[in-house]
Amino acid sequence: MSSSHADKHPQGPAVASTGGPDLQDHLRRLDRLANLGLIAASTAHEIKNGLVAINTFVEMLLEKSEDQEMAGVVQRELKRIDSLVTQMLRFAAPKPAAQSRVNVHHLLDHSLRLLEHPMSGRMIVLKREYHAVPGAILGDEPQLQQALMNLILNAVEAMSGGGELTVSTEIGRNAAGVSRLKIHIRDTGAGIVPENLARVFEAFFTTKKNGTGLGLAICQRVAREHQGELDVVSEVGRGSTFSLLLPVE
Repeated sequence: MSSSHADKHPQGPAVASTGGPDLQDHLRRLDRLANLGLIAASTAHEIKNGLVAINTFVEMLLEKSEDQEMAGVVQRELKRIDSLVTQMLRFAAPKPAAQSRVNVHHLLDHSLRLLEHPMSGRMIVLKREYHAVPGAILGDEPQLQQALMNLILNAVEAMSGGGELTVSTEIGRNAAGVSRLKIHIRDTGAGIVPENLARVFEAFFTTKKNGTGLGLAICQRVAREHQGELDVVSEVGRGSTFSLLLPVE
């Protein structure tokens, strides 16, 4: 997918709207979700078994590593993968998000560090515009990082020929006057055509050749479990903006 802030272009950006599929399509998706739960249980078991050996080998390598910063990143990511594996039944049996203090700016910086290589390979210019004060919320850190990684990676993949990725934060209020921390992931990619924009958060819907169609559906689930929202604004030829809105601590 791609991103561009709600810029006021003459044509007017397209905004995702609610439009339901017919009943048969809905039932087919529910059946596929049920099957996904069974697959996830089996896959999680096998991955966790493999992680035991991988962790042991990686720890031996890290003891000899001179790059302590990268060693820390690798250790953190292995722990995150282990955590994600235990949550592979999220669609089949969702559970409330854990509550701890999460510094969103630190989480964004960590996610961007992990994606430095693909960004440089695509000649993408990164802009950080962190204006949210405070930049902390109560939430589940692994879930939030999973959502942010998906959103940033989608933006990067939308700019195969270079472009500008802008990651920004701000504090705003909703119609009820409740303060929310807003995270905007904006790219200058191809944008999303209107007929696809209404379906981007549907499970299994994808326009990518090898996509699973689960990334944005998971992001939306994470937003809802944190009593937040996930919105998208897009304009073909100019890019899109995915905005994650979360209650302030």
